[in-house]
Amino acid sequence: MKSFSRWMPIIGGAVAGGIIALVIASGSNSSNSVTTTVVRPSQQAALPASFSKAGGLTVNQIYRSASPGVVDIIVTSQSQSPSPGFFGGGNGSAQKTQGEGAGVVYDKKGDILTDEHVVAGATSVKVTFQDGTSVPAKVLGTDPSTDVGVIRVNVPSSELHPIPFANSSDAQVGDPVVAIGSPFSLPETTTTGIVSQTGRSITAPNNYTIPNAIQTDAAINPGNSGGPLLDASSHVLGLNDQIETNNSTASGQGSSSGVGFAIPSNGVARIANAILAGKTVKHAYVGVELSSASTGGAEIASVQPGTPGANAGLKAHDVITAIDGHAVSSTDQFIANIDNYSPGETVTMTVKRSGQTQSIKVKLGTRPASTPTGG
Repeated sequence: MKSFSRWMPIIGGAVAGGIIALVIASGSNSSNSVTTTVVRPSQQAALPASFSKAGGLTVNQIYRSASPGVVDIIVTSQSQSPSPGFFGGGNGSAQKTQGEGAGVVYDKKGDILTDEHVVAGATSVKVTFQDGTSVPAKVLGTDPSTDVGVIRVNVPSSELHPIPFANSSDAQVGDPVVAIGSPFSLPETTTTGIVSQTGRSITAPNNYTIPNAIQTDAAINPGNSGGPLLDASSHVLGLNDQIETNNSTASGQGSSSGVGFAIPSNGVARIANAILAGKTVKHAYVGVELSSASTGGAEIASVQPGTPGANAGLKAHDVITAIDGHAVSSTDQFIANIDNYSPGETVTMTVKRSGQTQSIKVKLGTRPASTPTGG
C-alpha cells in the first residue's frame, strides 16, 4: 500500500508570533517518522565543534556509551475516517496509522522517556533496543504542556542501560552536542553539532509555551523526536523535539535546515519524576496573553476573564518587571519563572502601569488543558 503523510497543525504561541508548527505523522503499512516542525526561512548549519578540543569524549565514545540506552519507538494509533456518504451517513471506517520516534532509557525499572507527541493517541507501542530486542511498551503518563511522555517495558535489567542526565542550566552556546535517533526510519543514526543558543521558547502540543529549550544545529529530522541531545560527557542535555525548516522531502515531510530544538533535561526529569511518582502533573497559571514585542519586562496584551490574573487586578498593557523580587526582563523569562511555582501559591508581581510601579499579589491557578494563545 502506498504510504501517505498526515500533517497535524499546532498553533504557534504568543512568543512564536505567527509561526506555524506541524506534527508529522504518517500512516500506512510502512512506518514513517513523527516529529514536530516549524516552517521558517532556512538558516545555514554551523560546522560541528571539535569534541576532543573541548575536553570531552569523542563522537564515537559518546555513541558507544549512550547508544545502548537509546531505543526506537513504533507507535500505532487508530483514527475514524469519515463516511463516504455526501451527507455523512453511515459509520465510516477505522484506520490504523503508524509513527516512529526515539526514546531514552531512564532507569533499571524499564522506564523510558520520549516526547508526548510521539506516543499521543497510541493504541500500541513497540520498543526496539540496539541489540534488536523488540517488546511492547505501556504509556505510564504524558504531559502535553512540556511534551514529555513516559513509557515502560518489561525486560531483564541487563537489557536496560540508563543514560545519566546533565544539568541543562549549564549549557553554553558553542558546547558540542550529539543527537541519536531514528530519522526517516533509520535507528541509531548519530549526528553532531553545537548548542546554537539557550533559553529559546517553543510551542507545546497543547499550545502552551515550553521555556528554556536548547537550540542546536545538529541534524534533527522526522523520527528524531524523543531521542537524546547529548553533551560532551555523553549525558542527556535534552530530548529532541522540534525543527524549523523550509526543506521537505518528496513525500512532504520536513527535514533539517540546521535549526533544531530540544526540551531541556531539567524540565524533562522534573515532569518524568512526577509521573513516575503517580502524581498528576499540574502547572501554575496566571491567565494572561503576553506581547512578543515587549522589552524591559513582560507586557500583558490581554487578561482572560475569571482567571487568577483578572482576579488580582492585572490589566492589559501592564508590564511585569519582577516576580517575588526576581527580575523579569522578557516574556520568555516570565513564562520560565512562573513554571517554577505550583498552583495555589501566591506570588508578588512588580508591575509598571501608566508610568507608576506597584506590587500586585496573584494567587496562581491550575493551567487549563489547552489554550488558543500559548499564554
